[in-house]
Amino acid sequence: MATTYSVAEAVPEFADAFGFDEFNRMQSAALPAVLERDGNVVVSAPTASGKTALAELAICKTLAEGGTALFLAPLRALTNEKEAEWDRFEEMGYSVYVVTGERDLNPRRAERADILVMTPEKADSATRKHDTNRYAFVTDVDCCVIDEVHLLDSEKRGAVLEVTVSRLRRLCDPRVVALSATMPNVEDVAAWLDAPDECTFEFGDEYRPVPLHAGVETYANGDNAFQDKYRRLYRALDLAQPHIEDGGQSLVFVSSRQDTVQAAKKARDVLAERDVEMGARGDYDLHTDAQDLRNDTLRQSVVDGVAFHHAGLSREDKNAVEEWFKQGKVQLLFSTSTLAWGVNLPARCVVIRDTKLHDPLEGEVDMSPLDVLQMLGRAGRPGYDDKGYAYVVCEGRDADKYRRLLREGKEIESRLAGELDSHLNAEIALGTIRDLDDVMAWLKTTFYYVRAQSAPDQYRFGGKLRERVRETLQDLVESGFVETDSELRVEGTALGRLASKFYLRLETAEGFKRLADRAAADGADLSESDVLRAVANAAEFDSVSARRDERDAVRAVLGPEGDDMEPGNRKVLAICRASMDGTTPGELQSDAWVIRQNALRMLAALREFLDRFAGPRAANVARRAEARVENGISAEAVGLTAIDGVGKGRAQKLATEGLTTPADVVDAGVPGLVEAGLSEGLAERVLAQARDLPVVAVEWGDFPGSVAHGTSEMCDVTVRNGGGGARAEIRVTVNGVEMSSESRYLGDATLPVGVFGADADELEFRVEVSFADLPLVPTSETRTVAVE
Repeated sequence: MATTYSVAEAVPEFADAFGFDEFNRMQSAALPAVLERDGNVVVSAPTASGKTALAELAICKTLAEGGTALFLAPLRALTNEKEAEWDRFEEMGYSVYVVTGERDLNPRRAERADILVMTPEKADSATRKHDTNRYAFVTDVDCCVIDEVHLLDSEKRGAVLEVTVSRLRRLCDPRVVALSATMPNVEDVAAWLDAPDECTFEFGDEYRPVPLHAGVETYANGDNAFQDKYRRLYRALDLAQPHIEDGGQSLVFVSSRQDTVQAAKKARDVLAERDVEMGARGDYDLHTDAQDLRNDTLRQSVVDGVAFHHAGLSREDKNAVEEWFKQGKVQLLFSTSTLAWGVNLPARCVVIRDTKLHDPLEGEVDMSPLDVLQMLGRAGRPGYDDKGYAYVVCEGRDADKYRRLLREGKEIESRLAGELDSHLNAEIALGTIRDLDDVMAWLKTTFYYVRAQSAPDQYRFGGKLRERVRETLQDLVESGFVETDSELRVEGTALGRLASKFYLRLETAEGFKRLADRAAADGADLSESDVLRAVANAAEFDSVSARRDERDAVRAVLGPEGDDMEPGNRKVLAICRASMDGTTPGELQSDAWVIRQNALRMLAALREFLDRFAGPRAANVARRAEARVENGISAEAVGLTAIDGVGKGRAQKLATEGLTTPADVVDAGVPGLVEAGLSEGLAERVLAQARDLPVVAVEWGDFPGSVAHGTSEMCDVTVRNGGGGARAEIRVTVNGVEMSSESRYLGDATLPVGVFGADADELEFRVEVSFADLPLVPTSETRTVAVE
């Protein structure tokens, strides 16, 4: 019998970090490689076999050596769970820090952390900015644990994980410990990470704690998608019911948060009609505790032993559901795929009801094979079940595809091939690639390179990767993202750096640049409509679809605007427009949140494109559009959102009382703000923040009221700033024609303005002050001069 290790023997100083006394045989087999060697480690093992303990062992070894460990979690929801779960490391005196978004990042905490937790996307962002003070901590990582490394095969996220790990290895060369569910080509991942044979493990199904019976079940689908959903639900309940009646538990995966709620409500009724005994119905304590749940529907269903779980529930409700499921009080649980990747909640029977899902940006898509296998792997409760049962419910035409997946598994592929241009651009923009040799050296650090060698027929260029890279590099040069010299050295342009900074598809970056060039060239005023159309037409939204009922709602929002756009892009435009008014139609709400978040990212990017290539005045148009989409506020009152602490609700309250600008807020003072409905304490804080913003006044001095025809004189116009400083553009026009434009950090500024007696009967001089980074409506003052 294989040797097993006790926790106290293996890691005596970290015994309190583990919730058990002895490692299982899978963990024990890999333990010497993790603890006694320094090489990179790759472990492929069935879901629920205990891979997390190997991650924790690697972290313990790193901490014992005084190093910093980075844990890459596949989902954002799981990073918070790890923070809570690893309180035991905190109790031992080590610091655990979850790296969040730019605004919430605490660089000092991150720098002092012993264990960092990130998603691949956050790690990508951090490594791209490693040479800044805020993100310098990422180069101090000594060990990187990749949880669920088979995420490499994810169409959406695989390339990000791949280039991030490759970049991290070039930056600080940490030890890498990669953990994965069962995959047929573990040797490719080991080759990519340079893991030696003695540190590469492939544990088969015999290491599953509970044997698995997996199968595919079909249903008779019709023309009505809504009815099909219930046909699949009845099929799922048919499969789950025997196990529930036997006192077991079933976990049913559905495609969306709303579907978990609706399926639980319907299942509760169906099980009652079928007279299925549920132990929870007589559990007085459960009935009492359920009254504390925040979600009304959950409170009603859980007392019948039926519950649902999704990322939108409050943490308290999720924790309660998870605990009741572990205790067996919840016998039937509906969930989205998030649960399969994170919380360890196995069930005797697992059913995947939905193999297709609606993606706001992609339309209807097949659930990824990775997700399918991850979900099915949750079948079987160690210590409770002799066997786990897992089923895929699908249309008859898809049955063979899923049977083959269950039989053969899924080889892990690189997704970098389809995004090579944008990731190569990013590396050049970062300065890590300076010539063609660097390009090839970078490519050899990728999983793409390994897979292209081992499966050349599947990868179109196979062994001709140098040619593929040359072509990609040439395209980047011709498109203006990269520039090169006679010695074939390469460097990122401003366009390339901005595309990389905002993670834009390159065709989107080109579209933004064209708009900026147009605004700079013809001097015409950029409109809000121009900005919104550029964003709605971004390549990132190309796969958005619009159903018939959605198109009616789009028409109601936009009228004739955007009639020439594709339906999906016009839907994006409608959601942006509706968000500005805070009144998104019900037909568009299911996709609105995701589309709005992506649109806000695009608007922030477009603002910087406009600032860089057209100037602050054009950028201000995008900044105001961004603030309106985010806060649902009128064009007149959008400047209020520049005040820290003033969002949609407070801005609307102030605007209703006639206070539409920060200057109005300053003039009103505390008494005026209290009269507008703010508490005195809040009024004082809002006033203090408003005083930090620019308050612009134009003084015309001795500017004449008339000028003789054919004569001229020079006059001084002063722009005064009575508030906080900010970067601005001061533009002077006469009869709509630009005379001068100056970008500067605005304090006070004196401008020489020439007054010429021209052929026109009168001259209208306009001084306009715009702020690129603030959603303030530009200050505009005019003076009319008669020509006599």
